[in-house]
Amino acid sequence: MTDTAETAGRDYSETLYLPKTDFPMRAGLPKKEPETLEKWKEMGLYKRLRTAAKGRTKYILHDGPPYANGNIHIGHALNKTLKDMVTRSMQMAGYDSNYVPGWDCHGLPIEWKIEEQYRAKGKNKDEVPVNEFRQECRDFATHWVGVQREEFRRLGIEGDWDNPYLTMNFASEAFIANELMKFSMSGQLYRGSKPVMWSVVEKTALAEAEIEYHDYQSDQIWVKFPVVKSGNADLVDAAVVIWTTTPWTMPGNRAISYSDRISYGLYEVTEDGLPDENWVKKGDKFILAENLVADVFKQARVTTYTHLRGVAADEFATLTCAHPYRSLGLGGYQFDVPLLAGEHVTDDTGTGFVHTAPGHGTDDFEVWMDNARALEARGIDTAIPFTVADDGFYTKDAPGFEGHQVITFKGDKGTANKENIEKLKEAGALIGLGRLKHQYPHSWRSKKPIIFRNTPQWFVYMDRAIGGADDTLRARALKAIDDTRFVPAAGQRRLRSMIENRPDWVLSRQRAWGVPITVFIHKDTAEILKDADVNARIFEAFKTEGADAWYAEGAKERFLGNAYDANDWEKIDDILDVWFDSGSTHAFCLEQRDDLKPNRKGLGGPDYVLYLEGSDQHRGWFHSSLLESCGTRGHAPYDAVLTHGFTMAEDGRKMSKSLGNQVFPQDVIKQFGADILRLWVASTDYWEDQRLGKEIIQTNVDAYRKLRNTLRWMLGTLAHYEGEEVAFDDMSELEQLMLHRLAEFDPIVREAYQAFDYKKIIATLLNFMNVELSAFYFDVRKDALYCDPASSVRRKAALFVVSKLFDSAVKWLAPMLPFTMEECWWSQNGEAAGSVHEQAFPEIPTEWLNPALAAKWDKIREVRRVVTGALEIERTAKTIGSSLEAAPVVHVTDPALFKALEGRDFADICITSQIAVTDADAPDGAFTLPDVPGVAVVFKKADGRKCARSWKVLPEVGTDADYPDLSLRDAAAMREFDAKRDAA
Repeated sequence: MTDTAETAGRDYSETLYLPKTDFPMRAGLPKKEPETLEKWKEMGLYKRLRTAAKGRTKYILHDGPPYANGNIHIGHALNKTLKDMVTRSMQMAGYDSNYVPGWDCHGLPIEWKIEEQYRAKGKNKDEVPVNEFRQECRDFATHWVGVQREEFRRLGIEGDWDNPYLTMNFASEAFIANELMKFSMSGQLYRGSKPVMWSVVEKTALAEAEIEYHDYQSDQIWVKFPVVKSGNADLVDAAVVIWTTTPWTMPGNRAISYSDRISYGLYEVTEDGLPDENWVKKGDKFILAENLVADVFKQARVTTYTHLRGVAADEFATLTCAHPYRSLGLGGYQFDVPLLAGEHVTDDTGTGFVHTAPGHGTDDFEVWMDNARALEARGIDTAIPFTVADDGFYTKDAPGFEGHQVITFKGDKGTANKENIEKLKEAGALIGLGRLKHQYPHSWRSKKPIIFRNTPQWFVYMDRAIGGADDTLRARALKAIDDTRFVPAAGQRRLRSMIENRPDWVLSRQRAWGVPITVFIHKDTAEILKDADVNARIFEAFKTEGADAWYAEGAKERFLGNAYDANDWEKIDDILDVWFDSGSTHAFCLEQRDDLKPNRKGLGGPDYVLYLEGSDQHRGWFHSSLLESCGTRGHAPYDAVLTHGFTMAEDGRKMSKSLGNQVFPQDVIKQFGADILRLWVASTDYWEDQRLGKEIIQTNVDAYRKLRNTLRWMLGTLAHYEGEEVAFDDMSELEQLMLHRLAEFDPIVREAYQAFDYKKIIATLLNFMNVELSAFYFDVRKDALYCDPASSVRRKAALFVVSKLFDSAVKWLAPMLPFTMEECWWSQNGEAAGSVHEQAFPEIPTEWLNPALAAKWDKIREVRRVVTGALEIERTAKTIGSSLEAAPVVHVTDPALFKALEGRDFADICITSQIAVTDADAPDGAFTLPDVPGVAVVFKKADGRKCARSWKVLPEVGTDADYPDLSLRDAAAMREFDAKRDAA
């Protein structure tokens, strides 16, 4: 027994169960995270995860390959972090969720970089052997794969970094070629001549996914085509007027399109005294859409005109015009220009007629081809001229314009527009001229405008029957879209509209770095060779030598073999669009790797395949993967498609170097750590465009700091926990309430992870930890945890609950904040316990759910809020320094609230030394809160002495003879503490 004299002035701090932990308050993530990465590598975390998951249902996130041509940017960081959250969360949810990174390595951007290096050295690409050039492209891509790999790993992305898939691997190139040959063998592949988007700067066709739109100032012209034949005599001396913003396409004009849904009329200029320089004269007659007449005559500088009569659409069937250049004697323009009905014609702008150059526009081409037979029956030549070469210069098919260029190699306007305008003036065909600023397609690489140009290319049919009459690639793709889950749902509508309206799939590019179109064409018949043995030789050669084998000397003879005379066949040297490469990744990655191969059991099988990319990939990877798989397998390669938006600057503007508002992931990581960047990803509404900047980063730093401090307190408190469990029924209601919260959050967290709603998880857990734990439960229970005797059931129950709260929070947050949660896990369990990422999400007993208890405690906390509000006023006034100096009187006249307080140690809940609760009316001047009616607080200071150990002010302090400076509870704790010490 300790005598009274020894207790006087004793330092009780050593007897308190205060938090103890080595877990630092300052995270030091930029230094700590690389150390964690090294530990994961040493312990072989990736392989351990795969071993542990063997035999489980697969949840496969297939990586859309980024391009290997530079450091990663914030969009990469967002994308890869989201993917990591998916695979980590699904692994912890009980799936085998493997991540295999991939890279897109072929194509124009890399080839362009090598050409730039050549130009800087005065070297000519065309003088270098093709496979030597291809090797330089391969080396360039290899370098950047290595750079990006380390940058992605630094983000905390867990995956098979030692065995990624690359589109330039020999096996990958073999399978890409094999997929192309499947289209060839099934009759879906054909060589045709169609207008495609063409980059003069890069000298290649471009896919829709390689196009972006920018403001551009075009020349706009109003041109009259004189009528030379008509079933109605009054139309023969009139002219049909067209409007176009591409004057350079005039040499390619072969028809005029109209709509049978538009009302047309015949108009005559009646204005006297028009100036000589005006291109329109009195007596001129024009056929125009009635809705656009005023606009057209305004451009023609005419104010007075007469409507002679309406012109029915069926009159155009017998109407023929002359090309405006016929009268100039240039040669080559003597053909008739027919009028053709077209669905694409509107009367929103222009004249109601569309100048139709089938070599320079998809709509123009389609309407021309749809009418080809009828035109031929009328004696009209339907051959489509190649008026513009790959370098943007006119060809011989544009008589009178040779030597003029549409777009220069630098992307500037050439002289083609100006020369056409001059020729139209000379022909007397121009009636209006102006400029129009509008959105125009540009190459996303060179940032230069493109043109639409008719060229021989390789296509896949969208609407030719594959099997049955209705079994087309378009039909298959549309059905597959209906069978796919889209998150957000709007992605389904977007992709569907693209598939519904897209033309045939253009596969070919006129470049050198990529997988070649591995087909042979008979020189006389243009027949595509379909021979399984030839295809097998190509496939096997590519597997061991790569696609370079196609360009090696003697390749044609080698692959054709003895069955064919090589002189009869043309070997195609165009390469495949890189979107075909990436669209084939399911074939050479998912289907060839046992750790990724889905057990489909038909659509709806147990294994699940998810594709996750930016929303631009509806026209890119999602699109090409869908078409490739539907064309060769009949269904989509994925079960679900998840999309994210783009990252904008803090003010909502696009990030750009010129504005100086870019945020680089490397900079954020270096200053704050990857988990701060990951917290931003998890907390943002990533389905839409997000924002990022200094203030937003700081907001996440502050949120992280609060979270870390809460976890640190739990770790310190759990230093005193010895693993003892307490029966649920033996706990107080406050502990039961906290366990109820865990049971309440468990389905929310699990369902949110399944729905990829990370923002909901972060918001739910951070609010819980900041508001319900730090500011309430922990605050209330600190007295019991620090001061109760070691044998106290209340203390043991609180420790048990804190352990469950900590375990659940760390596991739930681990997929989003992997570095910090690993640090927490090791701080509590030691590194020998393995990684938190090897754990499953916690199993929370549903028996802990008690909504009635939660509703009761909502009432208790409402009353508590009034008490803490009253005490805060006294603390501000310095009447008290601590709430433990108070003994307020709480007047509760609301019967429901009063009943909720029955049997409670409300002083403990309000962290006061004493408290009185009464249902009597409060006196005037009592503290109230407007939103908590029926509760009022009268402040009183606590009576008694201050306990030297717990600092509570109680009358009982001094009544224990052995510990006269302690409360009775603290004296009992000390008696137990000293006895244990003396026994030791």
